[in-house]
Amino acid sequence: MSAEPSAPRPRTGVWLVGARGSVATTVVVGCAAVAAGLHPATGMVTETAPFADCGLPTLSSLVFGGHDTVDCPLPKRAEALVAGGVLPHGLPSAVQGELAAADREIRTGGPLPGDTRSDEELIESLAADIRDFVRRGGLTRTVVVNVASTEPVATGPAESGAAGAAESGAAATRSEAALPARLPASSLYAAAALRAGCPYVNFTPSTGLHHPSLRAVASGSGLPYAGRDGKTGQTLLRSVLGPMFAQRALAVRAWSGTNLLGGGDGAALADPGAAAAKNAGKERVLTDTLGSAPEGEVHIDDVPALGDWKTAWDHIAFDGFLGSRMVLQTTWQGCDSALAAPLVLDLARLTARAHEAGLSGPLPELGFYFKDPDPGSPSALAAQYGELVGFAGRLRAAR
Repeated sequence: MSAEPSAPRPRTGVWLVGARGSVATTVVVGCAAVAAGLHPATGMVTETAPFADCGLPTLSSLVFGGHDTVDCPLPKRAEALVAGGVLPHGLPSAVQGELAAADREIRTGGPLPGDTRSDEELIESLAADIRDFVRRGGLTRTVVVNVASTEPVATGPAESGAAGAAESGAAATRSEAALPARLPASSLYAAAALRAGCPYVNFTPSTGLHHPSLRAVASGSGLPYAGRDGKTGQTLLRSVLGPMFAQRALAVRAWSGTNLLGGGDGAALADPGAAAAKNAGKERVLTDTLGSAPEGEVHIDDVPALGDWKTAWDHIAFDGFLGSRMVLQTTWQGCDSALAAPLVLDLARLTARAHEAGLSGPLPELGFYFKDPDPGSPSALAAQYGELVGFAGRLRAAR
C-alpha cells in the first residue's frame, strides 16, 4: 500500500520594502545560510531557549519578496557586500538559489519621479503586488517589513490636513478609509500591507503607520503591527546605560554622541530631516530611562568610505557623590546590516506567529527591538526583554 502523500508544509512570506538594500540582502543570505546549517544563528533571539516550542515559522519555511525602486539584482548586491566585508567570501554562491528566487519576487515600488498616480492608485498597485506574491507562493501568511532608507520627517500642511482626515474617518475600514492627497512613501507601503491583509513591521524611523491619517486604517485592520526604528547599536547601548545611571542615583548632566557611517544609510541621513527622524528615537530612550532629557545632541556624519560600517561615540558627563564630576565614554563599531538582519528575521517570525494566534493591533511586547516601541512598552532593555519572554509564553500557550 502506498503511503499517503504528506500535506504541503506551511510557508510564510516576508515582503521587504527596500528589498535590494544591504539589510534586505543580508536578511535573505543570512536566513538561507542558517537554515542550511552553514552558519550559526548568532544574534537571533528567537533561536534561543525561551522561544522554543512557540510555534514560530521555521527559517526554511520563509519565502522572500519585496518592493524597491532600484534594479540591482540581489546576487550582485550580495557580492558587493562580500567586497565590503559584510558577508563571508563564498557565501552568496552557496545560497545562490535562494538569492535568485528572492530576486524574482521583487517588484518596482514607488512613487517614482514623474509618477502621476494618486495615493489610492499607488496603494492598490503595491497591495496587488503583495497579494500576487501570496497567491503564487501558496503562502499561509505574509509579513511586510520596512527596511528602506530613512525618509525626512513629514512637516507642513499635508501633515496637518492628514490629521483632519483621520478625525473624520474614525469609522473607516482598512480598504475604505479616506486618505489625504499626499502620504510619505513609507505610509503608502504600510497602507498597502494592511490592504493586502498582511501584518506590518516598521524597522525604520520613517513615518509608516504613524501617519495620523492611517490610525483608523490600522485600528480597523484586525492585523498585528509593530514598532518603529530598529535598535541595533548606539541606542541599544543607551537603553542599558540609561537605567544604570538612574538606578544608581547618578545625575547625568550631558549625553552627547556622534555617528560616522557610509553606504545608503549615510547618504540618506545626510538629509537633516532624515537625521532628525533618526535622532528622535535616540533621544527618546534617554528621556524615558533617565526621567528627563540631558544636555547634548547626536551628530550624524556621512563618510562614504566606511561603506556599511559605522562608528558611534557617546560622551556622558555625570555627577557622583559630593558633586564629584565624572565621565563615561563609549565606542561602538559595527556593521549595521549584520546587526539588523537577525532582528528583522526575529520580528518577521514573531509577528507572523502573533497573526496566526489571532492577535491584532500594536505589539508593545516587541519593544525590545525598537528605538520607538509601541505604547505600553518599557524603555529599559532588561524590562523589554522580560516583556518579550512573556510574549513568547503567550504564543506557546496559544498553540
